[in-house]
Amino acid sequence: MSNLSHSELLQLKRWNTPTIYNGWEQITQSNIAADAFNLEPTTDFMPQMGPMVGYAVTMIIEPSNPTHKETYDSRAYREYVTSISGPKIVVVQDLNKPNFVGSTWGEVNSNTHRALGCVGTITDGCIRDLDEMTNAGFKALASRLCVGHAHWCPVSWNCEVEIFGRKIQPGQLIHADKHGFLAIPKEDEMELLEASQFMDRNECETVIPAARNISGLSTEELLKQLDNGAKKFGENTREKFH
Repeated sequence: MSNLSHSELLQLKRWNTPTIYNGWEQITQSNIAADAFNLEPTTDFMPQMGPMVGYAVTMIIEPSNPTHKETYDSRAYREYVTSISGPKIVVVQDLNKPNFVGSTWGEVNSNTHRALGCVGTITDGCIRDLDEMTNAGFKALASRLCVGHAHWCPVSWNCEVEIFGRKIQPGQLIHADKHGFLAIPKEDEMELLEASQFMDRNECETVIPAARNISGLSTEELLKQLDNGAKKFGENTREKFH
């Protein structure tokens, strides 16, 4: 399901999520100010691990309901996870939100999914065993921490989910860090790395130097320099994307 090479995914991981958004925004020419990223607040509980990038493995849970365990087929679920090209991010919608009753993630579940090629999770539910999850190399963006695990097992998987105000499809490319997450439409994947790198370079060569190289400038010279930097930034962007 992956359109991007391992090398391209590694390069995307080197940038923060806002930088990737800047690139994606130019690809789509979207007029929607808040599109593709989470609209509700989420917490990155492992910011020291940096950004994560991967393809969405999706599931829905209802930890308050023990009857789901009677029909849950763990082998079928794990076969689904392994069928997705890695790296993978497990995207979990908790039906009990906001009345949380237990955690989806802990030491055992994170190690199990790490073995299946997953690098982390984004869940509007809870996590626990924070140090152990970190030790497993499994990053988590979630609503909160929790002590108990309740009745965890998927209600359904390989389906559309909605978390933090954003709908995500199975197999969708996700980029996430301490700022939040970005869900990339399939048709925009191929140009994403080049566009993100270009926008970062454009900022570094125009508006940022204009605001930093100000020693000895008069007020009038400073204002002119800032205007010129912004003008050059816009010209470069239009030349590249319009």
